[in-house]
Amino acid sequence: MTTRSSGEALGVAVPLAEHTTLRLGGPAARLVAATTPEDLVEALRRADADGDDVLVLGGGSNLVVADEGFRGTVVRVATTGRRADRVSDGTVQLTVEAGEDWDAVVASAVADGLSGVECLSGIPGKVGAVPVQNVGAYGVEVAELLDSVDVYDRRDGCVRTVPAADLGLAYRTSRLKGSASSVVLRVRFALADSGSSVPIRYPELARALGVELGDRVPLAAAREAVLALRAGKGMVLDPADHDTWSAGSFFTNPLVADEAVPEVLGRIAERLGVEAPVPRYPGGPGRTKFSAAWLIERAGFRRGHPGPGGRVALSSKHTLALTNRGTGSTEDLLALAAEVRDGVRAAFGVVLEPEPVLVNCAL
Repeated sequence: MTTRSSGEALGVAVPLAEHTTLRLGGPAARLVAATTPEDLVEALRRADADGDDVLVLGGGSNLVVADEGFRGTVVRVATTGRRADRVSDGTVQLTVEAGEDWDAVVASAVADGLSGVECLSGIPGKVGAVPVQNVGAYGVEVAELLDSVDVYDRRDGCVRTVPAADLGLAYRTSRLKGSASSVVLRVRFALADSGSSVPIRYPELARALGVELGDRVPLAAAREAVLALRAGKGMVLDPADHDTWSAGSFFTNPLVADEAVPEVLGRIAERLGVEAPVPRYPGGPGRTKFSAAWLIERAGFRRGHPGPGGRVALSSKHTLALTNRGTGSTEDLLALAAEVRDGVRAAFGVVLEPEPVLVNCAL
């Protein structure tokens, strides 16, 4: 039987701020905690049969919830379980239930000598959100490691296995993102049983490890270096540090059509007054990826830049994180996000897109 929170049983609205890393968000009318895949499917079926709006909640690390809250049913994914199966010489398939803590899974893989996810250490949230967002960091994307996902399709009431190739995985997105029709139940990864990291591709990480790009290092060394880099940017959760009261990187690195790149570079040179080196990378066919953090800073927004009343601010450690300083509201946060977005657009003609999912609110 599906378990329900005491708040729902008593008919009391449940504050969603208690379930997001931003510590923001108004009440939900109902909260259902599903601890097994069967509970999760049943909770969704029941809510759909009742005609409720549904919000599927994992770790709350990638959500911005309106101050007004959510009037429907929030289904919290609390499923657990992992299994490792050797599928070929040197390859292990790791199957993980959607409600498992992502960083705990990474730590366990590293301890077991399984290579692939070590550069994704320290990312908050649940495993079920990882393929939805095509999570990536320090030169690695989940798309490279993903084998398949099991999803519950709310349209036809069926559970099916979807190969990674059919998920439309792209930079920080997938066919699952922005759609509530398919809910991830479990995820399968193909990891190497090597004991060494994947080749180090990210210059900042290579410098921290004291190695050359393309080198491999012990898994534990890679994880420790990534955790240290993330902590230095306020990207490792700490209840005592308001710089970590965020949804991680609020904006994705913008992808600019190649034909528009000269105009962007020209505006950068005009604003900075010099032919400054501009960090940019291949962004796929016909596109160039720019650094959102670099553009934000050059548009005049420094670390710690305050939002309304100082209740929210850019992190004092990293300009990509918008933080709740303890007394903020979602309205405050979105006002700050709009200020930054509009400032970058005015300065460089580049439009920044939010990475978190916006629930009952808009930017």
